[in-house]
Amino acid sequence: MATPEGMTMKSIHDLEPQLAANRRYWGGWDGDTLDDDLPIYRTDIPHILLNGVLRVRNRPIEDAIAEAKERLTGSRWSWWVQRDSDEGTAESLLAHGAKQISHTPIMAVDVTTVAAPVVPEGLSIRLAVEPAEIERYVGTWAGPLGVTGDLGIVVERELNFYPDMVRLAGVVDGKTVGTCTLSLGTADVGGLYTIATDPDYRRRGIASALTLEALRITRETGRRFATLQSSSDGLPVYEKIGFQTVAHYDLYQLPE
Repeated sequence: MATPEGMTMKSIHDLEPQLAANRRYWGGWDGDTLDDDLPIYRTDIPHILLNGVLRVRNRPIEDAIAEAKERLTGSRWSWWVQRDSDEGTAESLLAHGAKQISHTPIMAVDVTTVAAPVVPEGLSIRLAVEPAEIERYVGTWAGPLGVTGDLGIVVERELNFYPDMVRLAGVVDGKTVGTCTLSLGTADVGGLYTIATDPDYRRRGIASALTLEALRITRETGRRFATLQSSSDGLPVYEKIGFQTVAHYDLYQLPE
């Protein structure tokens, strides 16, 4: 594959391209690039990460909060804070009654330094493309990542996502048991999301194999770096692969 044009990322510590990749991905759930000064996304899926505010810049915080509440009322939502937001955003949110709900590691790796994928015996890695495949894909990652209830709207959102998403399904005996989404919507960095394994198939190296395959694809596109946000359970898995924590997202929840 050709090298993406406009690449500027020189190090895993170049944070701005990673934040842009994150805005791109979460904006895709709402069908928008959301790269303005107050990117708000709403899916009405009852999960704290699937509705929210991704940054605020050059806006009075009172106005931003009022607009966010108006557009997100009735949904479960969060407010992401990193250095793509105005200085003092976190303190302002706390002063308005917000509670911090997460301090999430942002991790990155130079994909030219990681090992080739090692696929566990009995596992095949396939692209989930067709609607039935994506339905099985969603059904696999939803539970481990805390999305419950009717998954129809989740599948619909996945089917209408940006075309630059690569969905890697780990399959054992015809069953989808692991997932990893690779977002290639920004030139500098591949973004990894929905890395999950069916609880009955954990500790078999499935998540590692899917992650390494995503990094291999990232490398093939000419990109040098990949980024993800990690749960506490995933942290040692990603560190073993070679990811390093380069920053944290702080997520906040405002009162109704």
